[in-house]
Amino acid sequence: MPTAEPVERLLAELSPREKVGQLNQRLYGWQAVERAPRGGFRLTDLARAELGRWGGLGALYGVFRADAWSGRTWADGIRPEERAEVAALVQDEVARAGGHRIGVLLSEEAPHGHQALGGTLLPTNLAVAAGWDPDLLAEAAAAVAAELAASGVHLALVSALDLLRDPRWGRAEECFGEDPLLAAELTRALVIGMQGADRGAVGRGGVAIVLKHLAAQGEAVGGRNGQSAVIGPRDLRELHLPAARAAVEAGALGFMAAYNDIDGVPCCANRDLLTGFLRDECGFDGIVMADGLAVDRLTSMTGDPAGAAVAALEAGVDLSLWDESFALLEEAALADPRVAELVDAACRRVLTLKHRAGLLGDTADETAPEPQREALTLTDREAPTLAGQREALALAGQREALALAGQREALALAGQREALALAGRAADGLSRRLARQALVLLHNAGGLLPLEPRSLAKVVLAGPNAREVTALLGDYVPPLPPGSAAGLDLALRRALPDAEVVCPPGVPTETDLSGADLVILTLGGTSHRTYAEEFAANGAIAGQATMATAGEGVDLADLALPGDQDDLVADVRARAGCPVVAVVVAGRPHVLTGVLAHTDALLWAGYPGPHGGHAIADALFGGYEPVGRLPFTAPAHPGAVPVRHNDRHPAADVYRDAPDPVLFPFGHGLRYRPVLFDRLTAEPGADTVRVSVEVANPGGKAAEVVVPLFGRRTGGRVLPRLRELLAFRRVTVPAGARTAVVWDLPAARCFAEGAAGRARTDLYVADLHATIRPAVHSPGPADPLPHSEES
Repeated sequence: MPTAEPVERLLAELSPREKVGQLNQRLYGWQAVERAPRGGFRLTDLARAELGRWGGLGALYGVFRADAWSGRTWADGIRPEERAEVAALVQDEVARAGGHRIGVLLSEEAPHGHQALGGTLLPTNLAVAAGWDPDLLAEAAAAVAAELAASGVHLALVSALDLLRDPRWGRAEECFGEDPLLAAELTRALVIGMQGADRGAVGRGGVAIVLKHLAAQGEAVGGRNGQSAVIGPRDLRELHLPAARAAVEAGALGFMAAYNDIDGVPCCANRDLLTGFLRDECGFDGIVMADGLAVDRLTSMTGDPAGAAVAALEAGVDLSLWDESFALLEEAALADPRVAELVDAACRRVLTLKHRAGLLGDTADETAPEPQREALTLTDREAPTLAGQREALALAGQREALALAGQREALALAGQREALALAGRAADGLSRRLARQALVLLHNAGGLLPLEPRSLAKVVLAGPNAREVTALLGDYVPPLPPGSAAGLDLALRRALPDAEVVCPPGVPTETDLSGADLVILTLGGTSHRTYAEEFAANGAIAGQATMATAGEGVDLADLALPGDQDDLVADVRARAGCPVVAVVVAGRPHVLTGVLAHTDALLWAGYPGPHGGHAIADALFGGYEPVGRLPFTAPAHPGAVPVRHNDRHPAADVYRDAPDPVLFPFGHGLRYRPVLFDRLTAEPGADTVRVSVEVANPGGKAAEVVVPLFGRRTGGRVLPRLRELLAFRRVTVPAGARTAVVWDLPAARCFAEGAAGRARTDLYVADLHATIRPAVHSPGPADPLPHSEES
């Protein structure tokens, strides 16, 4: 961001305390605003004390947040139609608190939709990743951003950078899967969707994005949240930083530094990461926010809170979140000119972002000449009379101006509410489309699916997720308004109006299956956090979760299905005289070996969001075809994790008790109607490689197809990965037609570093295989590309 003149002017005017105040985000926003006794809203005493301390605020987190941690519900939270009024109140109070008219950045959680009452929810990232469709995600992100902007929000805190490297980690649902390229392209789509191309939507119907978490949090030892990532610099760069680099290229205005350490260096104090890589290498020019209370955690390293604050500031953190340590920077800056310079640099970045968001108040040029004074010579008697007339006119003008300002404010608030409603409707429709894309068909014996509704007189629906709407949603969600979403039981009854649908509560093992034409088992877990939970200071579940089997604070050592679900599946299989279909609703990869053995069809749904129930029912009965692909490797045994498709060594035939640890590979996904892949070719050039493959659709309907291109690069200085995702595309092939999918890929992506004449890459699309060598380094002709028969 270019530094604007108003920013430099303000920076020269602000006192050291006011500068430090711009770097703090200490309040929980839901504790900053309360309902006034006579209607409307007002700031709390806590918020007024914070304003008085700093003469303003840098940012305010979660004013609209509603969930079990904040305690806000539809009974006492801020409703959608009230958001604009509350945002205007907060901005007015903050601007009047100091002498500089600087507004406050309102930041809100939006990892898959706005975590506020009435906020539109999308499927979680892991479910979205199963669709492999960056374009649709960009549309949905733009709609969510419009909803946030109409609410007066400036910063959207969005999960995107973590990779699912260990499914024991409770936050697996927040990841775009295990692959860096898939995650990078979906992260790029998020940034462009929320901020617009070249940041053009920020302040104009979009919001600035703060991407979390930087970096390698998904690599924590044992899947234990926030703990050490013991990896080398190569894996850090190749796996965990591509999404961050893609975000910078797309114009991201914010990153959140993670809790974890990388080889002992906490991310919030990692200058090589936050300054060396992010700013110096990638050219990032926005703000870095610390994760909640992450700066305070540095005291175990520095020995005192002031040292923790300076360590984070030196590393490149600009804005804290709930920390007490950053409040000590004023004293540190007064004692050390070097710290004062760092405070100025961070404050400049925060103010520049505020300038972009229109929060710097009146920036008119104060050096402009004053209007010419009237050249009148007044007698002593005339002067008081004329002065009185002018005063009366001025007062009348003030009253008129005040009334006009009130009318404009009312119109603006009404416009914001209308914009909010429009954005919400758009986002909701896109959420419905994403829910359909989230479904992955893992198993379909004998082509059982899709089912014919007219052939079903009695259907038994059982399992822990059969009735629970909340199980479809994931973590970081507000309470839904009544009737806004349907569980699978209601969706199934709607899809089968003439059939008997039996849905017993809980996980029954004695359900009467006699006479059933079909049994559907809804399995998996939930990230639902009840209002009875105990929470840590950062909002994670503390102690034993009441219901949740996934989500922040719910890491698991055992990846078997929670409870007695495997026993339920085996029992139903033994007693059912009809087909058994399993639907897995989960935020992490569970071991589904027993489910696969005892069912006739298996559908993975992730957390598909509020429209997930209808999406699942529609897919089961052929309303549309599930064509998603797994964004992770599904393990076959709980003790065989982690196992990833891009590891360097195979895990097969290593464990004597689990010789084949992979149940379904990354990218696996079946479909109802076949499509055929043919004619894989590659043309290496000096700087690029053109890869082409044809997709044929012999069916009578148009077919959506996810086409992934894999490669194994050999000949370099390091052990090759077993397989890498080199490119992908989601295409629609017309009925009875063929479509060529063509990629022009950077040669550096296709060939191993330092391979020279030994470079070789084996390419794979479905069951097609080809081998290429770089044109400029190959000592002889490239390996011939075989022509594959259609299969």
